Amino acid sequence: MYTGNSEMKVNLFGKTYNEIREIAEELMLPRYAADQICNWLYNKNALTIDEMSNLPKKARSMLGNKYEILRIKPLEVKISADGTKKYLFRTTHSRYIETAYIPEIKRHTLCISSQVGCKRGCSFCMTGKQGYQGDLSPMEILSQFTGIQERNSISNIVFMGMGEPLDNLDELMKSLEIFTFPYGYGMSPSRITVSTIGIIPAMKDFIEKSRCNLAVSLHSPFNEERKKLMPVEVTYPVKEVIDVLKSYDYGKQRRLSFEYIMFRGVNDTPKHVNEISRLLSGLKCRINLIRFHPVPATSLEPSDEETIIRFRNSLTSKGIITTIRASRGLDIQAACGLLSTRRLNMEKSITSLN
Repeated sequence: MYTGNSEMKVNLFGKTYNEIREIAEELMLPRYAADQICNWLYNKNALTIDEMSNLPKKARSMLGNKYEILRIKPLEVKISADGTKKYLFRTTHSRYIETAYIPEIKRHTLCISSQVGCKRGCSFCMTGKQGYQGDLSPMEILSQFTGIQERNSISNIVFMGMGEPLDNLDELMKSLEIFTFPYGYGMSPSRITVSTIGIIPAMKDFIEKSRCNLAVSLHSPFNEERKKLMPVEVTYPVKEVIDVLKSYDYGKQRRLSFEYIMFRGVNDTPKHVNEISRLLSGLKCRINLIRFHPVPATSLEPSDEETIIRFRNSLTSKGIITTIRASRGLDIQAACGLLSTRRLNMEKSITSLN
């Protein structure tokens, strides 16, 4: 679902300050007009150019002749008994993405998608089973924040939804700029975390050009084992990823973490603890252990609770800060890709019937 009128006009929403300034110069508007336009777009959440009342009427008219304000809005929302909400959005190309709102006592987290589907094909991921369908624009990324009822209560944002964020690096970086810069939403970079499976060239760019937190999907410290779970290991082995990470100084305000989904009999043994400890030696980081919730077409099973707790305690005893992530929204298919896959399958069924 969209807000907007003409496909012939260029969308202002999702433009960075420099892009807005170039538009203002092109229309021969005063330099301060860029500040005013950004204020209306990102602070006042204007839906139309006519709302920009501190711009002269002539300026609004010139702007409106070539530009508009377009956002996507949620198509569906599912609410869990634990308060988690799963929003389904339709993109500008009539595909589907998911956004999860996760309320907690001390924080309210928004889990954002960066792509439609994913090209990386991890064996445990429902989004990967959809295949790659396209990158999201900054407008589509930011709309996941502006389009939900809880927008004003969001304290943290994680790019852990559909897609590999660093495969959409340019649009991701524009979105992060708008989220964090004063002309945009002014969020602290320390409140935003970007997840990656370890795309080394893009990861370097991200670390050097952004101050947001980084979370790396580990899932196994062993090369051959990780290849079976994550094909990216062939191109970017985890040892090389970690060597790159060790070459940077993250400072006090930036967090580096590793995501580790626990699979029964696959990656949950003492030898995995020992190899993780060896691999991460000297790196200031933490590990988030994640309970696996099975998805269709996979033989992987979740580790039992006793094993997960023992795994955490073993890593902690080796000096690695380790937490177990709480499972949320199980009754509303909150795991990535499930809701959008259901919608896609529903549409395919309707099409085949017709």
